[in-house]
Amino acid sequence: MTLLQNDPITQLAFSVYENKGVFAVLLGSGLSRSAEIPTGWEITLDLVRRVATAQGVEDQSDWAKWYREKTGQEPNYSALLEEIASSPDERRAILHRYIEPDERDREEGRKIPTKAHHAIAQLVRSGHIRVIVTTNFDRLMENALREQGVEPTVVSSTDVLAGAEPLTHSRCYLLKLHGDYKDARILNTDQELSAYPDSYDKLLDRIFDEHGLIICGWSGDWDHALRAGFLRAPNRRYPVYWAARGALGTGASELAAQRSAKTIPISGADEFFQTLQQRVETLEQSQRQNPLSVELLVNSTKRYLAKPEHRIQLDELLSQETERLMAQLDGSQFAPHGQWNQEEFRSRVRQYEALAEPLTRMAGVLGRWGDGSELTTILDIVRGLYLQAEKVGNGLAVWLGVRSYPAVLIFTAYGVGLTRSQRWKTLHELLVAPWHREYRDPKRVVSTLFLDEWKGAESGVWKELEGLDRRKTPLSDHLFDVMTNWRSSFAGVSAEFELVFERFELLAALAYLEEDSEASLEQAFTNTPHGLFARMPMGRVGWHSSSANSLVLELQSEATITALLDAGFARNSRRFLELSIESFKRYAGKMSW
Repeated sequence: MTLLQNDPITQLAFSVYENKGVFAVLLGSGLSRSAEIPTGWEITLDLVRRVATAQGVEDQSDWAKWYREKTGQEPNYSALLEEIASSPDERRAILHRYIEPDERDREEGRKIPTKAHHAIAQLVRSGHIRVIVTTNFDRLMENALREQGVEPTVVSSTDVLAGAEPLTHSRCYLLKLHGDYKDARILNTDQELSAYPDSYDKLLDRIFDEHGLIICGWSGDWDHALRAGFLRAPNRRYPVYWAARGALGTGASELAAQRSAKTIPISGADEFFQTLQQRVETLEQSQRQNPLSVELLVNSTKRYLAKPEHRIQLDELLSQETERLMAQLDGSQFAPHGQWNQEEFRSRVRQYEALAEPLTRMAGVLGRWGDGSELTTILDIVRGLYLQAEKVGNGLAVWLGVRSYPAVLIFTAYGVGLTRSQRWKTLHELLVAPWHREYRDPKRVVSTLFLDEWKGAESGVWKELEGLDRRKTPLSDHLFDVMTNWRSSFAGVSAEFELVFERFELLAALAYLEEDSEASLEQAFTNTPHGLFARMPMGRVGWHSSSANSLVLELQSEATITALLDAGFARNSRRFLELSIESFKRYAGKMSW
């Protein structure tokens, strides 16, 4: 399995980011339908219904069939408008009802630009998208662009095309293939869509030849002229991405095969374009390295570890990557000032993860395959990142706290790598390493960086991330998701990775308890034998009962007890270990309940 095999949106985001202005967007009626704006065909049939109803005709299951039988012709949008309203003003008034929102529509969020429209407009504003081709004749896309301060070149007829700003010179070129709703010449019947004017065909040929394509909301089954232009395109210099809900239909599958399009399964256009825009923005702000560059760093770390004579090169590699990360973390996008905003928090977390990914995965490699000599280097990196984050000064508490998130990522990856290789002695040394702080008593690394003991770990904040609003341990769950995505570097693709991660969490929590004395633990359990537990930072392992039960049995085995005590856990005391495990069991029992 390749790194991006199951993540086509990230692959697309890199292509869009690295090839600024190269991709064009092809939008179908799916985007307008999500805003509750009917298609041209739907408007035509509704006009037929309204006219027939006014004439006393009973409701029909198929108004198109009724119209054909009644008139001997296909329902025609333009002909119906001409027949119903004799002046342009009258025709516009009729169409306003279908397309332009009234006060109630606005209050209820109908007939206004969707999240997808806004995300595309943001990609245009940032210069990553310049060309938009649409079969929709509403003005949602134009409105979203203007809200972003972008005035598009809008081509909605051959007359407009003749006098329009050239494609090359336009900041945003919007080609409305089927026309504009305020122009009665819009196209919607099979006959009207069977062929485009020659000038349209030439323009489409150029766009399809010179640009990559992102398709969304178009079935590929209708609009024969657009299908023909798609099939005509001779060049495949840039890729085609087709975002669709469910499997592509027959027509779309034929087109996708002809252009070797990469299909992206989506739950909806809003989610797809928002995710794409956010990932492109993250790459823009963080200047994240290309995945191939990240893989090169990870593989170089593995190669240097394999031979002791390459230790100098390994140290230099880590130093260079640490300097790069620290320099980027000082960027203005991470300033601790400004009001709380959910999307800003999500954006910062994404950016921190993008920036820290190379060094985090390298740390995981060192944990998985190192020999212990790398511990000092890892501690220096983690402490350096944390101290840099603390030096900022005043600001909003949440922005100040989350600045040290990269240190948490590196600490976690290294610890998980050590756990995966069962290097218990080095893991214990990591967890209990002293954390010297100016003018304050020293604490241990695990106390400073582990879950709810870390000052950026307020659970209410981490619940703001997607899908974590109802989680008991949102930070732990998010860290697990992040490490799962990167685990191939340092933990393999074992189906037991969840157990490895939660084993690390449990051992870190037990090491945290070592700041208490055995006598204090003994006294606590003696006085309240059933309910009391020692205070310990707890992650997902606390409520995940199947893992917790399995790990407790593991910790109670003689082989594990011996290995952990020999490594220095529980102050080398069997009784201390027993008390620590009992405290965990009680804490986990309360969390599960």
